[in-house]
Parts: sequence; C-alpha cells; structure tokens
Amino acid sequence: MSNGVEQDKTLQAIRYKRGSLQLLDQRKLPLETTYLDIRDSKDGWVAIKDMVVRGAPAIAIAAALSLAVEVSNLGAFSGTPNDAASFLSSKLDYLVSSRPTAVNLSDAATKLKEIVQKAAATASEVPTVFQAYVEASEVMLQDDVASNKAIGHYGASFLQEQQTGPKNISVLTHCNTGSLATAGYGTALGVIRALHEKGVLERAYCTETRPFNQGSRLTAFELVHDNIPATLIADSAAAALMKAGRVNAVIVGADRVAANGDTANKIGTYSLALSAMHHGIPFYVAAPLTSIDLSLPSGKEIVIEERSAKELLHARGGLGEQVAASGISVWNPAFDVTPATVISGIVTEKGVVTKDGSDSFDIKSFVQKVESKA
Repeated sequence: MSNGVEQDKTLQAIRYKRGSLQLLDQRKLPLETTYLDIRDSKDGWVAIKDMVVRGAPAIAIAAALSLAVEVSNLGAFSGTPNDAASFLSSKLDYLVSSRPTAVNLSDAATKLKEIVQKAAATASEVPTVFQAYVEASEVMLQDDVASNKAIGHYGASFLQEQQTGPKNISVLTHCNTGSLATAGYGTALGVIRALHEKGVLERAYCTETRPFNQGSRLTAFELVHDNIPATLIADSAAAALMKAGRVNAVIVGADRVAANGDTANKIGTYSLALSAMHHGIPFYVAAPLTSIDLSLPSGKEIVIEERSAKELLHARGGLGEQVAASGISVWNPAFDVTPATVISGIVTEKGVVTKDGSDSFDIKSFVQKVESKA
C-alpha cells in the first residue's frame, strides 16, 4: 500500500490516509458532523476514552491507526530495530488502557506486537519496523470492512432460513453497531443492512440506548441516512413491542464473547435477551471473531467498565445541563453480560455458531474448524 487504503462508501467514523487520521466526533451527532484530527497515540487514547469514537471494532482500528499516524510522522528515532519494536509495544499497551471491556482492542494490539517483533528480528534498519507496523494497521482497516460485510451476509441468510412466519422480517437492535462503530457497514446493523438489500426487511427498531443515546443519536442517524424503514423506541418500550408481535428477531453486537458464548454488550442488552426469551423471539449476537476471547471460559471473567456519573446526572450523556437531583449516588456500568443460555446464535464473518443440544456454545471448536479451512 503506497499511501492509504480504500474504505467503504457508507458513513465513516474513520477517515484515514497514510500519515493522516480523522475521527468523526460521535458525541455531537446527529446535530453536528465534526471530524477531529488525530496526530498521535495520545490523541487516539483520549478520543477512545471520551467516546469520540466507540464500538469495539472501531476502537481497535482507531487505536492502531493513531499510532500508525504517529509513526508515519515521526522524526529521527534513536535506537535499534529492537528499540523500535519496544517503543511500539509500549504505545500499544497504553492504547489498550483506554477502554478495557472490548477485546478487539487488546486482540489488535497483540497481533501488531507480534508483527513488529518479527520485523525487528530480521530488520537492519528502524524504518523497516515502522513500515511493517503501518502496513499491518492498514490491513486491519481493510479486513474489518470485509469482515462486516460477511457478517451481514451470513446473518441475513440465517435469519431468512429461521423465519417461519411472513416473508419479511422486523428486527430490533440495541446501541450502535453500524458504520459508526466499525470501519464500515457494521455488525448487527450490517445484518439489518443486508436484509434491507435483499428486500426482506419489514422494519428495523432501534432503542434509544441510555444513558449515552447511541441508538437515538447514531443508529437512527445511519438508518435514516440509508433510507432503511426504521422506528426509534425508548429502552423501556422493548418488552411491549415484543408482546405486540412486532418483532421477529433481536440482533445486537458484542464487545467481548467468552468461550461458552456469554456476551458483554451495551448495558440493557441482558434485559432485551430476557424479554425476547419470554416472548419466544430469537436473540442473536453479531460479532467478528476478534470479539471472541477464548481465554475466558465464561462471562464471569469479563471486566465491566464503569463510566462517569455525569452520563446519568446530566443531559446528552453528560455533555449537557444537570437533570438529576443533586446528591444522588450513581451506578453506571457501560456493559452487561448476557448469558449464553438466552442467546440463539452468534453470527461471525465465518458463519453462524449455534448450540448443539446444550445451554452454551462450543465456540472453540467452531474457531478451530474455520481456521483449519483457511
């Protein structure tokens, strides 16, 4: 790659050309479209921590590219190729600390460390190590778009196969899992896009997703942008919507999936899964294989990020005026864990993981099977 990569033509949270990175400030959507220049890993860390960019795949890509920009514009570096690899590894560790729950970020950092260490082992000059890092980061950007489109294809086809009622399907989703949460197209929202492209989507329902309103600000924005038939509901209206028979399936994204299928996703996901189970509605998770953490046997080991009380006490997810009573205490977990027992299937870029007569998923065997075919 000489000076950049080809990106998807839908809404972009990430604008990248070698040596330059801009992130769409998603805190200001849908009222204002502003891109922030990201010059180095420090800018990337702050953007991720402050939710300028969010969504597990997008976080990983933004972190990797922020360091790629820093490296591309770095002046003279004093040291050996091994020193360069150590420099990059330290920066990656720093970036991983920005948000701990999404496994994609740590997974990307681990893979990039391995690449730079291999480059350092054979390189005679520092620029070779830096070049290897930059090119690997750009490949991650390209691969994410391709992965999302594959998730959309597999998910849409699977939902059609499982549909026993009318031909057209109405789907409820939570939080934002589209182009704004990824490098392009999306995971759960990618499935909805694919259903729409096939002409079988009756309607997409999106929750507002309190307290940061990623659903009403971001998902609704994407659905309107793409002319997809869609309706916004309050988080607390989901059970009533299901009871009214207006939903055929629920599909959400994931920030981390444990080996048994327990899934960490935006707070409120667990409630949707329980309601779906009660109403006999299938509940699916859409996520790339990079969101799967086989080192964790269950969701009990997933670290749940707790965010600022301001997101609940103030309007617009903490950005506006105070709206809650002064002196009230706050518990504001960013995610919850939905147990595998209430998940019907996990849609990946390599196919759909289903259960085989048990309450959990054998994801390890699925991963081994697809890897053996690669």
